[in-house]
Amino acid sequence: SSAVPPLQNDSWGKQYSHALFKAMSHMLCIGYGQQAPEGMTDVWLTMLSMIVGATCYAMFIGHATALIQSLDSSRRQYQEKYKQVEQYMSFHKLPGDTRQRIHEYYEHRYQGKMFDEENILGELSEPLKEEIINFNCRNLVANMPLFANADPNFVTAMLTKLRFEVFQPGDFIIREGTVGKKMYFIQHGVVSILTKGNKETKLSDGSYFGEICLLTRGRRTASVRADTYCRLYSLAVDNFNEVLEEYPMMRRAFETVAMDRLDRIGEEERPPGLSTATPRAHRPP
Repeated sequence: SSAVPPLQNDSWGKQYSHALFKAMSHMLCIGYGQQAPEGMTDVWLTMLSMIVGATCYAMFIGHATALIQSLDSSRRQYQEKYKQVEQYMSFHKLPGDTRQRIHEYYEHRYQGKMFDEENILGELSEPLKEEIINFNCRNLVANMPLFANADPNFVTAMLTKLRFEVFQPGDFIIREGTVGKKMYFIQHGVVSILTKGNKETKLSDGSYFGEICLLTRGRRTASVRADTYCRLYSLAVDNFNEVLEEYPMMRRAFETVAMDRLDRIGEEERPPGLSTATPRAHRPP
């Protein structure tokens, strides 16, 4: 006698439940059901059903995994990148304090998400690219009098050439005596300008520094140290000159601020390239 009674005379509910149980047993790859197959036809049908069920189960798991990963691909990309960084630090046996600073830098620089921003912006049209850059730098423009009172075309030309950078407390962003290849705009943070005479000047949100070297093509006249975590935008010297060739009035504004700063730090000899006849205006905040 069979362990399972025949279902021909049972209600449709019991028949359906038994059929559903057997189908789910095959689909979920947990066996052939409550009753072993009888006869070769039943055996082959059961094997075919189990193969189809295993295939559907594997496809379901694969699609579910892909869906979960795609929900936050930027975070996954950051985690994969940081795993490489950890392996790099371990391979070179970096000291613990250096590893901690690198970890904190990545946390502040990328905030747990990583995008190929350069590639994304490169695929967009120029109007869309300029719109996004202006939106991303809106706080910088709002806090900086130089940009707030300038020609919007000049502001856009400058913003499209800026590069975002992060510095940690104690980092020397600029060292006195080195050749200057960049100037910096402060989006958020506090820096100290250190000179030979032990004078110390603080600059914060909306200020800029490093333009003296770009104007005079000389060496840095002071050191600049980050006092807090600083989110800055840098501008390379070639891009700086390219933009100011189109807007000569803004070059005069930069020269005015540069002369004022040189006076404050006590430079007796004015470097060549700065006009002494430039009117005093646009003093740094």
